[in-house]
Amino acid sequence: MPIPIDQRKKPTAVKVHVKTGAGVDITWADGHESHFDFPYLRDNCPCATCNDERGKKQTFAGSNPAPSAVLPMFKPKPRAQSATQVGNYAIQINFNDGHSTGIFSYDYLRSMCPCADCAREFRSATT
Repeated sequence: MPIPIDQRKKPTAVKVHVKTGAGVDITWADGHESHFDFPYLRDNCPCATCNDERGKKQTFAGSNPAPSAVLPMFKPKPRAQSATQVGNYAIQINFNDGHSTGIFSYDYLRSMCPCADCAREFRSATT
């Protein structure tokens, strides 16, 4: 039996502002509106490669590595070069750093909405 879709995680309008670099705006079925900056989306990419990298960083963060004498390399602010709708359930964003394998499901986007209400409503249940 299929799992029923939480209607609060169903978008009624999705706007990806590629040209202006403003990010992604989504209006949800329950009337809530979410805004996602491209750097926030890039940092929270759900693809396997990014999940693996985040896991490695968490593992090494606990080991207190020696400070590096090398300055960090400059990274340009993540921007979208293009975006594509994936079926009726997600969007895929091609970022300016060449990364394009992340598929952001609407379910995932609602659960990672940066507002306090969504954090309380959706993330507290999963943690």
